Amino acid sequence: MSEIRILFTGVGRRIELLQAFRNAALVLDKKLKIYGADMAGTAPALAYCNFARRVVAMKDPGYIDNLLDICKKDEITLLIPTIDTDLLVLSENREKFEAIGTKVLISDPDKIRICRDKNNTSSFFVECGLLAPMPVNDVAAYKGGFPAFIKPKDGSSSINAFKVENAQDLEMYARQVEDYIIQPFVSGREYTIDVFCDFDGRPISIVPRERIQVRAGEVLKTQIFMDETMIKEAEVICEKFRPRGPITVQLIRDEKTGKDYFIEINPRYGGGAPLSMKAGARSAEYVLEILDGEAAHRSTAISDSAIYSRFDESVCLSEGTGCVKAVIFDLDDTLYPEKDYVRSGYKAVAKHLGDDAYADRLYELFEEGQPAIDTLLSEIGRMTDKESALDVYRSHKPDISLYPEMKKALETLRMRGIKIGIITDGRPAGQNNKIDALGLREMADDIIITDELGGIPFRKPCDIAFRIMQTRFRLPAEEIIYVGDNMTKDFAAPMQLGMKCLCVKNPDGLYYTEEESMFFDTCDHSEVYEMLCDRKTKAVASKEEL
Repeated sequence: MSEIRILFTGVGRRIELLQAFRNAALVLDKKLKIYGADMAGTAPALAYCNFARRVVAMKDPGYIDNLLDICKKDEITLLIPTIDTDLLVLSENREKFEAIGTKVLISDPDKIRICRDKNNTSSFFVECGLLAPMPVNDVAAYKGGFPAFIKPKDGSSSINAFKVENAQDLEMYARQVEDYIIQPFVSGREYTIDVFCDFDGRPISIVPRERIQVRAGEVLKTQIFMDETMIKEAEVICEKFRPRGPITVQLIRDEKTGKDYFIEINPRYGGGAPLSMKAGARSAEYVLEILDGEAAHRSTAISDSAIYSRFDESVCLSEGTGCVKAVIFDLDDTLYPEKDYVRSGYKAVAKHLGDDAYADRLYELFEEGQPAIDTLLSEIGRMTDKESALDVYRSHKPDISLYPEMKKALETLRMRGIKIGIITDGRPAGQNNKIDALGLREMADDIIITDELGGIPFRKPCDIAFRIMQTRFRLPAEEIIYVGDNMTKDFAAPMQLGMKCLCVKNPDGLYYTEEESMFFDTCDHSEVYEMLCDRKTKAVASKEEL
């Protein structure tokens, strides 16, 4: 199964959307890495990405080249925009991304222009045979009566959008809002229709929902409303628009006539789109299936009438200073060199097969990236010994030792009264043998092997092991440091929980990468010791402080 890499631009606060994709990968058992692009590097959603990428401003002439460089270097599979301001430029340059192997989940430029100018949007709805409050661009030409509605023709998030009760107020707002449109105000209930189409514009899911409570244009509370009329109207829009991926359509159902007046299309994931996903519109799963060449079938199992309410949450992007009372360590390549475990296992397998010379050949195959045991047994004509050889490797008592700097760090932290935890992934028998061989049970206050919690789904970046250990330690997250080496999976959970993070830069590690994080310190084993025990004396509590 190939790895899917998705880059979200303007990632901002779109944590629910990232979580939906992360959950989709878990459900479908697909390998997914999420990259987030942000200009300042302080967007909260970056804490939920595997990797963060700084970009220039979207209006900068070098923006597209900046993204192309990122997509080429990181081998991005799919680019997903999340805000209005970069939709047109990405759509106009879609072929450049596809030329380097990166798809862009975005509609055609002529369709983006329909959405970015509210004059065009209203005309499009009328061409579809739907109702829309028709706009004018001059206050003197407005004859639609009051109340009226004035807003920027290319606006978003309800910025500078006002309900106006009389002509005098309309003139006042017209002087304040640049490049405006004026429409008759339609009184009634507001709805959003979340639509997801395949790359050929065929709708896979259509979910209308009522906007019960809204703040700054984004829904806070919504109710799923699987109205057949709205669904058919959305199908008409899809037939004309041919969306590529997600669109959100907004409308008002007139309280007097019961007719639907369409007011807006956003050719991207709307802020409330994850709420439709929770109700059964599995659009994140559809994306992953399509990228893997699978057919995505239209969703019908939607939780009609379900009500969803949203809330704000904070994440720590810069640790600052403060008292640290616990350090949680990863195991493999953080506390000891995992290649030593591999060598030890191959020696045990070679002895089992009756020829110690096989150990060198097994390690040679391993370094070549081949399935070492399978390949060797095939070479020597002993494939019938595969199960026993694998069992020997997985159950052997390893000959391994702690990195000297990490051994000193563990001893120093324990002497100071700092709680020590270990969270490690892997087969329980093998991981327990490593822990015993390293003498860690006497050094650590708590050890969790994630596979013992419930198998592979509980491995990092799943946060359950971190929550359990934090509960056992009875400490707030900000008083805990996590130390690991694998940027792909180690740090997402502790960062999201608010723990401080320290990354071991280990060029000899099995999962070493040159990737740098903007959120936490990256250092070698000697520097880890200094960070934990010397240079961060203000952060790490002494016995006296405890």
